[in-house]
Amino acid sequence: MIQFDEDKQKRKMSDLLKHEEEELVQLLSGKYSVGYIDLTVTLINTDGLRLIEEKTSRENKVVCFSLIDKKIKIAARNPQTEEVTKIIEDLKTKGYIPTLFICSMQSLEKAWNSYKDLSFAYESKAGALEIASDEISELIEKANSMPSVISILENTLAMKKSYRVSRILETILAGAIGLGASDVHIEPEEEYITLRYRLDGVLVKVLNFDKDTFNLLLSRIKLLSGLKLNIKKDSQDGRFSVGVKDTEMEIRTSILPGAYNESIVMRILNPKSIGVPLEELGIPPKLLALILKEIDKPNGMLLTTGPTGSGKTTTLYAFLKKSHNQTVKIITIEDPIEYHLPGIVQTQTNNKGYTFLDGLRAALRQDPDIIMVGEIRDSETAAIAVNSALTGHLVFSTLHTNSAAGSFPRLIDLGINSKIMSSAINIVLAQRLVRKLCEHCKKPVPFEGALKVEIDKVLETIFDKSEIPPLPGQVFTAAGCEKCSQTGYKGRIGIYEGIKITPEVNSVVEMNPSESEVEKAAAPQGILTLRQDGILKVVKGITSIEELERVITIAD
Repeated sequence: MIQFDEDKQKRKMSDLLKHEEEELVQLLSGKYSVGYIDLTVTLINTDGLRLIEEKTSRENKVVCFSLIDKKIKIAARNPQTEEVTKIIEDLKTKGYIPTLFICSMQSLEKAWNSYKDLSFAYESKAGALEIASDEISELIEKANSMPSVISILENTLAMKKSYRVSRILETILAGAIGLGASDVHIEPEEEYITLRYRLDGVLVKVLNFDKDTFNLLLSRIKLLSGLKLNIKKDSQDGRFSVGVKDTEMEIRTSILPGAYNESIVMRILNPKSIGVPLEELGIPPKLLALILKEIDKPNGMLLTTGPTGSGKTTTLYAFLKKSHNQTVKIITIEDPIEYHLPGIVQTQTNNKGYTFLDGLRAALRQDPDIIMVGEIRDSETAAIAVNSALTGHLVFSTLHTNSAAGSFPRLIDLGINSKIMSSAINIVLAQRLVRKLCEHCKKPVPFEGALKVEIDKVLETIFDKSEIPPLPGQVFTAAGCEKCSQTGYKGRIGIYEGIKITPEVNSVVEMNPSESEVEKAAAPQGILTLRQDGILKVVKGITSIEELERVITIAD
């Protein structure tokens, strides 16, 4: 007796329908002039899968199944819908190069089934950490005060799930990004680990956590940054990127061996914090007018000086944005590229032999009008930069000196002929960053006594008295509230000084001068010094005298 196997017949029918669908899709691929793909026999690359969120993928019947460098492969049930076209265009704006395929529903089902294997953060190779899920984006929005960040981190540290360490790392970074921190410091002590954020240039303790979690976190960060796990007695430097919504941030990692374990510092390079217009940096009006005039010249050098973390790179980018138009060719040599500017050729140095010197030599062969050298570090780079400024190029660069006047002795130390230096340099700046008082909680203090004497002493040295505003009956100091994480400060602003090359300065520079001799020759220019600019910002209630004294020496 022959028995009818209903389940077997259903499977046959299902297989037949699937086969027919695949044949139909193959026919449609010719009609739409796109390739056909069968994802049921194709390896799904999870790196690519993450580029389109699961909800978006299911709603629009489209999936990204492959990612190699910036080349991606996308499969869609109907490749000609408006929604699919928009998704592809969005990916193109992020720098991806897509190839489109048509696929069946069973192919999509197989790809969608792979989403369940994804966690919030992932890494498949050094330098690729994506924080792009809706949940993590919401986490960054919630991390708008220190108490909320501490609460979120404490809850995450208490989790015992398998993705605990991944989630801890992304929560630490999300908290830092949410608060606008520039650096994350993870420092081992004998019995515990301390987490600190650098907010507006000052380190603020977040919390302590256990050593077991730190060891797992250290391994995760090393893997992401392309560092060696077995190296524990030498310093290591690496980097990885973090994608948050439409912004890609670079994280520079530094690992340093310490007394109890390796110390970790992660510097967050957020492009949104760097793209500040020149007029909003805090440059005094007289100096700003001089800078704008020098930027318009076809050749010469604009130097900005100051210690690490004083905002020099932000100032250089502001110069570039002000100079950029369709008629000029601009090339930058940077370490690293912190902010991508459309229409400008940007090249990044590396630790494999491509130095600032190599980059500058190569840039000159590209027929540039304007060159930005991230930093002049050695005599050869200095010589080529100066010669470029003398031969029809406008050069922007930075030096590590304490003052604008200190740039000239420094360049002479680097072997630059003092007689040609003044012909090459248009203007030299020095800058620092001071924290701005929180507008919600700054506290008035009487403008009297020793404070008044100290401020009056500096105001008396200002050459152009018209720059001194009417003196108030009070100045302000920091208090602290929830909006500024109890620091009393929110945001930073620059204080600046500058020296323009005049015949008086030129004659002194040719004599191999000291820093004080250059300052004396430049005094009649009437440009504010760092002290004078800082004191004026105290008088105007922008910052406090305590903050200014933290950054520069006010007394002689």
